[in-house]
Amino acid sequence: MQGPLSSKDMTNFRSLEILDMSGNMFTGILFPYIGTLSSLKAISLSQNKLHGNLHAKDLGMLKKLEELDLSDNQFEWILPPCLSRLTSLRLLDLSKNQFSGNLSSSMIANLTSLEYIDLSYNRFGGLFSFSSFANHSKLKVIRFKGENNTFEIETENPSWEPSFQLKVLVLPNCDLNKLSSNIPKFLFYQQELELVDISHNRLKGSFPVWLIENNTRLQLLNLRDNYFRGQFHLPIAHCNNLSWLDFSHNNFNGQLQENIGKMIPNLQYLNISQNHFEGFLPSSIGDMSNLEKLDLSNNKFSGEVPMKLLANCTSLVVLKLSYNKFHGGIFSEGFRFFNNSLRILELKNNQFTGTLPTMVPTAGSHLGLLDISNNGFSGLIPRWLVGNLRYLWSLDMSHNFFEGPIPCEITEMHAYIFKDLSHNLLSGWSPSCVHLHIIRHLFLQGNKLTGSLPKLSFNFAFHLVTLDIRDNKFSGRIPNEVGVLSNLRILLLSGNNFSGMIPNKLCWLKNIAIMDLSRNKFSGTIPHCFHNLTFEKIDAFDGLTEPNSTFLEVRDIIVPYQSILKRNFENFEVEREVATEIGIEFVTKYRSYFYKGGILDLMSGLDLSVNKLTGGIPPELGQLSPILALNLSYNQLTGSIPNTFSKLTRLESLDLSHNNLSGEIPSTLIDLNFLEVFSVAYNNLSRKVPDMKRQFGTFENSSYEGNPFLCGPPLEKSCTRVDKSPPSPIKSSNASHRKWYDVDPLVFSTTFIVSYVIFFIGVACILYINPYWRQRCFNLIENRMYWCYNFAFYKLERLSNCICH
Repeated sequence: MQGPLSSKDMTNFRSLEILDMSGNMFTGILFPYIGTLSSLKAISLSQNKLHGNLHAKDLGMLKKLEELDLSDNQFEWILPPCLSRLTSLRLLDLSKNQFSGNLSSSMIANLTSLEYIDLSYNRFGGLFSFSSFANHSKLKVIRFKGENNTFEIETENPSWEPSFQLKVLVLPNCDLNKLSSNIPKFLFYQQELELVDISHNRLKGSFPVWLIENNTRLQLLNLRDNYFRGQFHLPIAHCNNLSWLDFSHNNFNGQLQENIGKMIPNLQYLNISQNHFEGFLPSSIGDMSNLEKLDLSNNKFSGEVPMKLLANCTSLVVLKLSYNKFHGGIFSEGFRFFNNSLRILELKNNQFTGTLPTMVPTAGSHLGLLDISNNGFSGLIPRWLVGNLRYLWSLDMSHNFFEGPIPCEITEMHAYIFKDLSHNLLSGWSPSCVHLHIIRHLFLQGNKLTGSLPKLSFNFAFHLVTLDIRDNKFSGRIPNEVGVLSNLRILLLSGNNFSGMIPNKLCWLKNIAIMDLSRNKFSGTIPHCFHNLTFEKIDAFDGLTEPNSTFLEVRDIIVPYQSILKRNFENFEVEREVATEIGIEFVTKYRSYFYKGGILDLMSGLDLSVNKLTGGIPPELGQLSPILALNLSYNQLTGSIPNTFSKLTRLESLDLSHNNLSGEIPSTLIDLNFLEVFSVAYNNLSRKVPDMKRQFGTFENSSYEGNPFLCGPPLEKSCTRVDKSPPSPIKSSNASHRKWYDVDPLVFSTTFIVSYVIFFIGVACILYINPYWRQRCFNLIENRMYWCYNFAFYKLERLSNCICH
């Protein structure tokens, strides 16, 4: 049913005792004149779309009302004090609404018949004192799940002793005992507790072992995200009913008790992640044969994983051992992680070694997430890894030592969403069997893959969002078929040997946000059509943050409660598995940054650096107004810097260094108010640099160095030289008639003498060093002397003969 609630003919139901209209689509406000139904004992309008404030004046007339359930609606405003008239009320559930204001302690104090109260997920503020429940001897269930940081609950001031024995206490994220940060002392008096959740409250102290000892029927204990410290010790007995235990995100240390598995044999959920536990993992943990989730991640455990755990815990749905110091070959024959129940297996950041098992898992395996990254695994990737795991949607094998070819089956699996094989020793990429199908995120960075990109692979990659093949040995041209990747948002091809011109088909990637073609051998000009690329903000819904793998989103904790509406607590919520967040590295602002999750959603950039690109910078690039990073450095670009770059209003990093650009730096660039990094170093730019205003006031000399014709601050070279020396005397008009060859006689004489001396010394040194040349020189001089003597003697003799005759 749907539509507004109608008050028509409600007066005809004066004898009505139970009104249950839950789970419909009713809208509007709570119908008036409900007070005329004086015989009502129970009202349930939960899971509708009712809004507005409560007509408490009418509700206050229902003196016989025992149960009021208005949960999961859109009621707002404050709780009216008139609710305190409902003195017969046993159940009050106003959870999942928008009530605000301070929670009246006096109103709660008057409802002494209460057995069940749930005010979770509202917008209450201020301070609420738990002493308001001092006289509630029938109270069994208290649920105050906080949704903001303005609602505080104080249990210690003033001092009081409870008259009730609770079954359920749920007080997460409500600034519990903010002043003292102590566990509520009234819990010392409780002996019938079955469910306790005081997580996310910054409580201090040691592990409350007394809470388990005093409450032998305790099934669930949640101490997550507090400041508890010291060693963790369970009582020797009294733990047989405990099935759900979470004390993750605290400061516990030391080793786990050797017989922990025997103390809590019926445990189904154990989360002790984000602590400081160390040492070996006790083998008795394998005695918890009913375990469905085991999370030991982010501790300091070492040694090998007990085979008893791997062999006996066949009901595991989630197994997380990441970020420890486990070593050894975990994938042994005793490891039955391919059973029908396991859905999540995380082993990343350990010291595991060995090869993946050769056994073929059963076709009934439901494994959805496999993460073995950052370990020491080696060998070939077995073909069955994907062929038999039909539900595997996330695979991370990065940062290992896998080698050989990528199996055909690993690319043909239809269930894949995320696959990371980066930083291994993989060498094969077969064009004949590469079909990406519905893979959305593919990471192959840092391998030894060679050859050209197979054209066939892109014809089936309509769903591809992220393609990272950086730092391999790919060569050849980028195939035009890449243009069919209409959903591609991140394209990372840097650090390869791609050559040829950048294909215009890349301009078809309308949804691209980050493109990195740097450190290749691309030549030719920058495509003018790049202005068609949007570089818009990435919408996380499009696939950069994937949905989590299905796990137990509710926990079946049966806590009986006698209710007219048959209330129970089988739907106790537990924390959901963290969604897979895609992360990439991208160089900007001279550094390599890692962008992940929501930060990645906001990032956009184009990197064409370290190539052989020529020609001018297309002015059309100025139309990429959403872009945050643009890097064209280390190319052979010529021409001027386009004035249109002043339209890149969101730009944070612009690097045009190490090119052959000329002309003037556009002064309009000072309008780029978000620019943090700017470099035009080592070009042929000239004239004055932009004024040191706004962001340009932060750029130093290094942003402009290597341009000898640039001037102005922050450079030392001034654009105008003012001669402050006295005027020179007027020279004679004859000076204008001096010839270019007129030389100062003193300068000429000095230069000539020095040159002659240097020549003479040089010849003397050569003759002194080389005896052969010295002998030849002396012979030459002697011959010349004899020739001159004979010549003179002959001439004189002829002259005397002529005179005599």
